[in-house]
Amino acid sequence: MTMAETDFFAWAEIQAAALRRRDVAAIDWTQLAEEIEDLGRSERRAVESLLMRMIEHLLKLQHSPATDPRRGWADSVWAHRAQVRRLLEANPSLRQRIDLDDVFAEARSVAAKSLAHHDHLPDTVLPSSNPFSLDQLLDDDWWG
Repeated sequence: MTMAETDFFAWAEIQAAALRRRDVAAIDWTQLAEEIEDLGRSERRAVESLLMRMIEHLLKLQHSPATDPRRGWADSVWAHRAQVRRLLEANPSLRQRIDLDDVFAEARSVAAKSLAHHDHLPDTVLPSSNPFSLDQLLDDDWWG
């Protein structure tokens, strides 16, 4: 096992110190490259997770007859929209890397299960393909 696997925090501190000293011999280049790539993937997963929850709640708002949870769903859409916008402002290249159709498919699956369980609605009430654009999802003047 490598130090990165047994004590990641200590490994990261050692690597940061070596980078600051420009001590190229002390740097674990392969592992460092993998960790940097993981950071990028982590940012993308965070944005996609927020979008998934946002789409799930938009679908429920559009198709559920329930009245009580609507405020919570609406609040969730607004909060997630703000978080996604902030992450995309900090990482503008992520915008082109988001697979919105894949995110929609996951959100649709979760919304369908919830609507079936709570509202006894078939999944056919939900659109089968993604009706949302990223611009719509991020626009404060679109839906709500």
